This record gives sequence, C-alpha cells and structure tokens, in this order.
Amino acid sequence: MVTTRSGVTAGAVVLLAGSLMGSAAAGAATAPEPVTVAKKLVSPLSMVVAGDGTAYVSQNFAGLLTAVPPGGRPKVVFAAPRKTEVGAVSESRGTVHFATTKGKKALLWSMRPGGRPMKQADLGAYEQKKNPDADQAYGFTDLDATCLAEIPKEVPGAYTGIVESHPYGSAVHRGTTYVADAAGNTILAVNGKGKVSTVAVLAPVPVVVTAEIAAANKLPACSVGHAYNFEAVPTDVEVGKGGWLYVSMLPGGPEDGSAGANGMVVKVKARTGKVRTVASGFAGATGVALADNGDVYVAQLFGGQVSRIKAGSDQAKPYAMVTMPAAVEWAGGHLLVSADVLSQKPKGEVLQY
Repeated sequence: MVTTRSGVTAGAVVLLAGSLMGSAAAGAATAPEPVTVAKKLVSPLSMVVAGDGTAYVSQNFAGLLTAVPPGGRPKVVFAAPRKTEVGAVSESRGTVHFATTKGKKALLWSMRPGGRPMKQADLGAYEQKKNPDADQAYGFTDLDATCLAEIPKEVPGAYTGIVESHPYGSAVHRGTTYVADAAGNTILAVNGKGKVSTVAVLAPVPVVVTAEIAAANKLPACSVGHAYNFEAVPTDVEVGKGGWLYVSMLPGGPEDGSAGANGMVVKVKARTGKVRTVASGFAGATGVALADNGDVYVAQLFGGQVSRIKAGSDQAKPYAMVTMPAAVEWAGGHLLVSADVLSQKPKGEVLQY
C-alpha cells in the first residue's frame, strides 16, 4: 500500500495488468474511431491545444515539450537539462506555460512560440517555505503502537505532509496560472508577477482496509477495519464556469487496484478554496477536460479508458477504451487523448475523437 507523493512514475507500467484493467471494459464505449495526431512519443502525460489548433504535448520523462501543428509533424520546442521532467502544460493568448521538475527543484515557465522560456515562478521554493499540507494526517490515524509496529517498512504507517513538489497539471485564466501539485496535494495559483499562493489543500482520501486489501498489501490483521488516508495527488486542473476549477485526483496508493478505484474529480472554488466532489470511482484519474456543453471527460490511466460525466450528473460512464490514457483536452468540438503513455518504448500517441 505504497503512497505516491509524486504522482505517476515510469515504474508504474509494470502494475498495469492488475484487476482494474479487466473491470474497465464493462459498459459500451460510445466514442467514434480516433484519428492519430502524433505518435512515437515518450510519456506524453500533459497536453494543451492552443487557439491556432497547435497541440503542445509534454514528453515528461524525456524532458521535452513538443508542438504538433494541425496536420503537421511533431517538433520539439523545448528540451530540459538531463534528468529533468517536463509537464503541467497549459496555454493562454499564444503563451505556453509548463513546469520542470528535478529533485526538490520545481519551476513554472512561460514561453512564446519561437521564443525562449521565461521563469514564471519557483514552486519548489514555495513548497519548502510553506509546505501547505504539513498538517494533513496520512496513513493510519487510529492504530495503537503495537499494531503500527507491524506495518511493513515499505508502507508509511502514519505521517504528515512532507516537503515535496511535483507540478503535474496547469490551466490559465485571466492572467493567473493554476497548478495541480501532485506531490504537494495542493492547487496553487501564480499571478502575473510570479507570486505563488495556495488555493486549496486537497484532503486525504480514506480507504477502509478490508481483509482482501490487507492480504494484497501484506498488512497485519489488526489493521482490518481501520481507514488508511491516501494522499490526494491532484493530476490535472481545468477552468470551468462560475469560478470553479475542475481537478482530477489519482490518488496515491497501490497502482494494481488492490485497494479499489479511489480516483475522483472534484471542483474547487478558485476564490475561496471550497471543494466539492463531482464524481468518484476512477482507476487512476490522470486528466480532466471540459466540453463546451458542460460534459466532463476523465482519463483513467489504470482503468484503460476515458470516461464521460454528463453535465449535471455525478455518474461517469465509459466513453472510449484507450491503452494507458493520461491527458485529455477538449478543443474545437474534438476530444484529444494521450495514450500508451507509460510504454517502455516511444509508443505514446495523441488521439483525436
């Protein structure tokens, strides 16, 4: 029952054969056959479509930002230093925003087409100074010392928020860049002057340990019936109507489905930080998109599908069966999805529905 502070990692690919892959196929998919927009990508975990139709796609673990013009070939527009991750891509008025992460260093950048990136904010420094989730209680909160001592070493038994930043998704609205920090479990706001503030700290996701969960994760019998607080791990953010931000949450935990499908989509009031649940029961929610009619699309990385939540509903239904989807974006009446994102070879694609 390993928590995932940093969100999705390259090693997660080996766990994708879990039970969730089988259960995801229930229900008829309603999407048309997709058109392949780009292929041979490495870990395309984040994406945005600019006003001119150009898709900007991160190749996270390769440290690349790639532009895909309408009908054109992918072109690398930014390459990060070695062992630096690129992600959290968004765009506004021709300016592309993205993040780089290496160790404790997490930076937010902005870049005009054909120009050089300009540092927008130091998210890692903000996390080290503020650590907004420092007071959140993760793991078990009510086990006695004897039982807690029996928890395997690889499972954090009880802890509070540590200092770590991993900007995973972003969105821009009226000059403010909103960032989903998967490791900080926060939604951050960066204004036009680069000042960072906390919009909301996302609450832990409690899961009651059953006998089956205990057996699958080698937990002691004394933990059965007690709740384990997983970290929220926000993975994407989109701006909706009425000042609401729509956020997908992974959350942390075992990626083989042994603890159930605990991912969800919430909406956060940008002005107050108020959080409401939109829908739950997702197997690794790594991307969210809003259609013009209010429908919400969710990528389920470990569920092998993109789901749709119709406007006004709190129930998600299968929309398209996709191999390892991560990013979803709505643009020009089409849904774009990145697929095969954790393949150990450059097999990642961008599909258009």
